[in-house]
Amino acid sequence: MQAKKRVLTLLSVILAFLAISAVISHLSPEQALGAGESDNSDLGLVETKITPPIHGDNPYIIADIAELASPATVFIYVEWPLPEQPQRRAVPRDPFSFFFDYWFDDPFFSPRQRTQPSSAGSGFIINEEGIILTNQHVVGNRGEDQTITVVVDAPGLEREYQAEIVGADSTLDLAVLKISNGNDQPFPTVSLGDSEKSRIGEWTIAIGNPYGRDFEHTVTVGVLSAKGREITIGNPETGETQIYKNLMQTDAAINRGNSGGPLLNIKGEVIGINTAVHSQAQGIGFAIPINVAKEVLDELIETGGVDHKLEPLPWLGIWYQNLTDSLAGQLQIPDEKGVIVSDVIKGSPAEKGGLQPWDVIRRIGNRDIFDTSDVAEEISKHEPGDEILITVYRGGQVQLLTIVLGDKPANLRD
Repeated sequence: MQAKKRVLTLLSVILAFLAISAVISHLSPEQALGAGESDNSDLGLVETKITPPIHGDNPYIIADIAELASPATVFIYVEWPLPEQPQRRAVPRDPFSFFFDYWFDDPFFSPRQRTQPSSAGSGFIINEEGIILTNQHVVGNRGEDQTITVVVDAPGLEREYQAEIVGADSTLDLAVLKISNGNDQPFPTVSLGDSEKSRIGEWTIAIGNPYGRDFEHTVTVGVLSAKGREITIGNPETGETQIYKNLMQTDAAINRGNSGGPLLNIKGEVIGINTAVHSQAQGIGFAIPINVAKEVLDELIETGGVDHKLEPLPWLGIWYQNLTDSLAGQLQIPDEKGVIVSDVIKGSPAEKGGLQPWDVIRRIGNRDIFDTSDVAEEISKHEPGDEILITVYRGGQVQLLTIVLGDKPANLRD
């Protein structure tokens, strides 16, 4: 009985094998292996393919871009001299000096060793003659006594170069450096793209030197997560905060040392300059749009900086709010028409023209004023230097004031 069962089992296995073989014989090799598998006939194995996270005919397009852009991506190291230590006063030896020498010469009690102040980051070469674009905060702003070292890892050019700052601007956080190899061999470069044409969701590639030379030319991949981001970052040198506007957001990994490195698109063009990472989140990095740099690049090279010319903005110089029932009752104003002046900025056109706190603005020119939007809209129609006529209600009387508008100060602009 047991022998009969074994025979039947063996026959079942043979029939199943023959059936599977018949099906496979009618399939192509690709169909037999499956869409996600490849045949490794030398090893007699079937291994799973890794589908590249991009579309197109070239599954190695990111590797190709990294290979082309990495030689033009440089490591930047900046050092400043140690500040002078105050000289110690000579102290006469006394009989107990051996006691202090014994303890304070001990390494566990020795003064903390001073380290040379330095910073590091990345950059990329945009000109065959050695013009480098990076962040201003990478190279700092501490005078001519700093030493800027640029490490190039391109065939025939692999060495350290001493760089000079051609131009820098802290507001835009941009800096241009220059290196020279002393011969006619051109430096490798990367091409600059158009950040305005970049689209949310497109692939981005970041190349840089996170945490120094131990991880140089690190390549990370992500997507363009958002555009037009605004962040506030503290400046450790000045203790002040700086607002960065219109930044590109990417989830490509960006770490300390990536600052100044290129953010590339799938065409291998630089669309951004990696500049910051969100300290309390993962996958949130920021880059300066390359178009911002392109607009001021010639000015940085030719003049060494950027002249931030502000567009003229008409300015009255008051704080104001809508007139409510409560305020109208407290000020004994017969109706709610108008906008109340809550404060007047010292030295402003409003103060010079005679406006006072608690004045109620009823008209500007020939326009009746009902709320704050009316005031803002009417002022925006004018230019600095224009003369306007303001009708106010003050102390139970109507007064006419002639005011010459000024240009809004930079520190009061949004």
